[in-house]
Amino acid sequence: MDLRFRGAEPSEEERAAVDALLGPPASAWDGGARTEQDLRFAARAEAARDQLLPALHAVNDRVGWISEGALEYICRRLTIPPAEAYGVATFYALFSVQPRPKRVLHVCTDLACQAKGAESVRKRVEDHFGPAGTSWQESPCLGMCERAPAALALEAGTPPVAQVYAPATPDTITTMAEAPPSSNGSTPSVKVTGETPERAAVPQAGQDGLLLLRRVGTVDPASLDDYRAAGGYTALRRAFELGPAGVIREVLESGLVGRGGAAFPTGRKWDATARQPDHPHYLVCNADESEPGTFKDRVIMEADPYALVEAMTIAAYATGCAKGYLYIRGEYPRAVARLQHAIATARARGLLGDDILGKGLSFDIELRRGAGAYICGEETAIFNSIEGQRGEPRSKPPFPVEKGLFGKPTVVNNVETLVNVLPILERGAQAYAAAEPKLFCVSGAVERPGVYELTFGATLRELLDLSGTTGTTRAVLLGGAAGAFVTDLDIPLTFEGTRAAGATLGSGVVLVIDDDVDLKSLLLRIAEFFRDESCGQCVPCRVGTVRQEEALHRLSRRVDDDDLVLLREVGQTMRDASICGLGQTAWNAVESAIDRLGVFR
Repeated sequence: MDLRFRGAEPSEEERAAVDALLGPPASAWDGGARTEQDLRFAARAEAARDQLLPALHAVNDRVGWISEGALEYICRRLTIPPAEAYGVATFYALFSVQPRPKRVLHVCTDLACQAKGAESVRKRVEDHFGPAGTSWQESPCLGMCERAPAALALEAGTPPVAQVYAPATPDTITTMAEAPPSSNGSTPSVKVTGETPERAAVPQAGQDGLLLLRRVGTVDPASLDDYRAAGGYTALRRAFELGPAGVIREVLESGLVGRGGAAFPTGRKWDATARQPDHPHYLVCNADESEPGTFKDRVIMEADPYALVEAMTIAAYATGCAKGYLYIRGEYPRAVARLQHAIATARARGLLGDDILGKGLSFDIELRRGAGAYICGEETAIFNSIEGQRGEPRSKPPFPVEKGLFGKPTVVNNVETLVNVLPILERGAQAYAAAEPKLFCVSGAVERPGVYELTFGATLRELLDLSGTTGTTRAVLLGGAAGAFVTDLDIPLTFEGTRAAGATLGSGVVLVIDDDVDLKSLLLRIAEFFRDESCGQCVPCRVGTVRQEEALHRLSRRVDDDDLVLLREVGQTMRDASICGLGQTAWNAVESAIDRLGVFR
């Protein structure tokens, strides 16, 4: 038996939100008013499951929450069983199926913010608003780590309004309680309190020799003309000269590997997708960087959005994709606005759509917003999310290059990986490989937090010399919550070097911990994060993350050898038997803190 919302009807506002996205219903069979003609025959209803996430966003953005009536109407319009739609709506943290105010404040309590005093902000918010629940809630990493602690206010309306507070201090709580200025246009309004110029997020901005960050802080991110004057679309023209096979050959020879943490050779992935006889092929840009402490992709999308549009176009040309999806996390309203503008401008100027630059290439990009689910950073979970399913990882094989999005060959790359393709084609594979760049997200106890670009082979000490430590460095967390603590500052920042040191480069997180940070509280926050973000699909992760948190709570009160043994057994089980990387890495940081930092001695 399926779930039914008996008697539930959408409000006029909810109906208008859905109809604005999907268009007015054609008949009673897909949500319209019943007519005499509808009683004579049943119209054939085609399922449009992939529009479920945008439809949920449409209602949530307009009203602030998703009622039974709104969900029932969405199901009728898309021909989806209500039970399945309810399962999707309740999967994401940014949606609510219970009444709540239109304005909701999200206060980050994750690692970088916790290290910079988020607890005092959280307490002041609780004193002002009352217990967390409806008007405010604790949030995992908001990707504003260089200006921690951070908070994000989302207000539903026509259009919705977003306001970023970074840094958020106890003194700004009254300001957070106030509604942000309404937008006069038809597009979402985004305001950033305490904002400094774009280059503030990149301490190296304007320096010579930068490859990936060379335009940040020096080029107007909204201007396509400025982007082209600064070398934009040179790489795409070079790609057309080389041809699809030539582009893939350059990427292979460059040695570029994925920058999301898995480090799989990008050229091999592209080549495997291009060779698949099944069509159509799809391109997915993974811009759902939810790893605590990671914000490099956000900086690129906000400060150099056309670079990502151009890089996606090149990837599509090389792999034979006519459609690309840019899946971006819902906590990045400013990046969403910048990318929407860049995509629309590129389309209007003939750089997206049919016959790009007169070369016969047809390719377009659809931006899809996530809604608060760390697991959707996993490449197959993204497919499920786009298709309108719960964002749970799929078993592999088959691999995405064979059967990915909508069951078709799909190439998935994250933002940093894609923008590396531009200097590869501009400089040539050999010249690029001689100075291969990597982005690092430095936060915590440093004087100049931000995104840094170094060549592979630089040491952790060199990176910290650039950012400037503020006191005694007790440890550095490499790779975020899924990474490990290290104390050796002479580790070479390469995939091989960090692996040899029992750590991981991951997504480039470098969180510096000094003596003022309570490591037990930090470990508890990591455990809580993985418990909250586990999709629950597999038992080792679903149960293991809960048991890990329970053991850490007990150990924070009293050290017990039995709990330490239990932690190791649970951690090893998650590592060995979990379906995806979330469960496989949930024990890493805790293990390194126990073994290297002696947290519970």
